[in-house]
Amino acid sequence: MRALGLGPGDGVAMVANAGMYAATAAVAAGCTPVYCDINPGTLLMDPDSLATLSGETVRAVVVTHLYGLLADMPAILNVARSRGWAVIEDCAQAHGAQRDGKRAGSWGDLAAFSFYPTKNLGACGDGGAVVGADKTLMDRARSLRQYGWRGKYYAVEPGGRNSRLDELQAAILLAKLPALDQQNARRRAIASYYRGVPHSGLVFQDDEGEAHVHHLCVLRSNHREAFQAHLASHGVASDIHYPCPDHRQPVWNGRFNGVRLPVTERVCQEVVTIPCHPWMDDGEVEQVADAIRAWSP
Repeated sequence: MRALGLGPGDGVAMVANAGMYAATAAVAAGCTPVYCDINPGTLLMDPDSLATLSGETVRAVVVTHLYGLLADMPAILNVARSRGWAVIEDCAQAHGAQRDGKRAGSWGDLAAFSFYPTKNLGACGDGGAVVGADKTLMDRARSLRQYGWRGKYYAVEPGGRNSRLDELQAAILLAKLPALDQQNARRRAIASYYRGVPHSGLVFQDDEGEAHVHHLCVLRSNHREAFQAHLASHGVASDIHYPCPDHRQPVWNGRFNGVRLPVTERVCQEVVTIPCHPWMDDGEVEQVADAIRAWSP
């Protein structure tokens, strides 16, 4: 956001079901989160809801490819470009996802990746990267990640910090990168198998082929607590990503009480994450599938 020249008084459009990470970055940059609703099938930013936001306050959009599903970038870009808004892709969960031959991170003005150890491409510690095609923006981002320097010991860009990727983590990532596509294929195969299992009252996130790398396998249930208890009784772990929508987080002290996001608010009460990763063996996958088959709301 700082590389794009955003700051106080600038609104950044985003969704409210993605863990508050984009909002945290916006506040750190002095910007204001502006929330739009999500599509109930993809659980991602709804371009129609984005189009209803005021162009007078918004200057940029953060598009989160949540759970590994690449958002409808053509539609979102159509809205953003018509308003003159910059577009930032949040690719933290979408390493390797592609749509129409374009990978996550290659659509917007800038994109951010996380290399936290649990990600599809993860290091052995914290790390991340910013990517983009515009040389001016990338030069500014490189400067900001190292004190705002434009030459050694010469700080030019305000808002700089020490945020370099450790070389050891980079070496680990380079060693793991060649396996990414194969591991993503395994994730897709597991999620596809789950979808094909007879189930009652469960709704999976939309599957869109190579556009989804299934960082998380998420479904919805109107009886979430009972479903999680059922899974636990079958020895299957589960989690909720994410239980509290951004605009209802206590940290805001009611700042967004007037914001209404009906789809987001309903989905946050229903989502459940079930095991799905490339290191699961077939027996473990079948154990999860058996629990899905046995569920009755």
